[in-house]
Amino acid sequence: MSFLSYMINGISLGSVYAIIALGYTMVYGIAKMLNFAHGDVIMVGGYAALMMMMNAGAHPLLAVLVAIVVCTVLGVTIEKIAYRPLRNASSPLAVLITAIGVSYFLQNIVLLIFGSSPKSFQSVVTIPDLKLAGGALMITGETIVTILSCIVIMIALTTFVNKTKAGQAMLAVSEDKGAAQLMGINVNGTIALTFAIGSGLAAIAGVLLCSSYPSLSPYTGSMPGIKAFVAAVFGGIGSIPGAMIGGILLGVIEILGKAYISAQLADAIVFGVLIVVLLVKPTGLLGKQVQEKV
Repeated sequence: MSFLSYMINGISLGSVYAIIALGYTMVYGIAKMLNFAHGDVIMVGGYAALMMMMNAGAHPLLAVLVAIVVCTVLGVTIEKIAYRPLRNASSPLAVLITAIGVSYFLQNIVLLIFGSSPKSFQSVVTIPDLKLAGGALMITGETIVTILSCIVIMIALTTFVNKTKAGQAMLAVSEDKGAAQLMGINVNGTIALTFAIGSGLAAIAGVLLCSSYPSLSPYTGSMPGIKAFVAAVFGGIGSIPGAMIGGILLGVIEILGKAYISAQLADAIVFGVLIVVLLVKPTGLLGKQVQEKV
């Protein structure tokens, strides 16, 4: 029964990683850049929800909606101010360094406003825990909501990309920006929309993460952000289903590693698995080999 409990907890944690990984994989797939500030957008979303619940006395659902709006605006602003001017930079390192700079900027802004002390986070989940097998197996409300949210988000996002004009524009831009622009697609607007969606999802992930692990600090998003990037690479960066599979597998590996091997070595195990996967299949589980034109 304990193994089943670990698996459920792993799927729950992996669902959070999957939601975060979607932001990485969408931005990379369309803009061909790695937004390493994505983890800090998660943290900002957590603080936005916390302030709404603590200071404004808002209903948890309203707090989540405010967090989504704040992170969506933040993501679009970051793209416009920090990344768009460097889109045609001669060196891709310029964007990478800028992303790291934005990450530290967000962390230090939050440090100045809220301080470094961790804050207790009030869960936004109001549904009761589920007890199975006569109470031997308990599934928390946070776990249920997290897993269901991941499934709904994946279905909605896949439908959006495949069935809407904006989604088709994203696919076109990901294939060839120049050709998409010649066909009348607003490339800047499409990339901004991608950042908006990814950042909104980061807010949801941040709230779910802090609800399951009720502590929030300016560094809350750092490690989950890195692990979600690992999940995106694991599943095949640029692939939406790959982000979900990679995130869930990573969460299960981490929880089982903590339970059966060592809590101290759990992170090392996660990154070790990534190294093995990249050695065996460099494109990730669902990634495709892309031929570069020269």
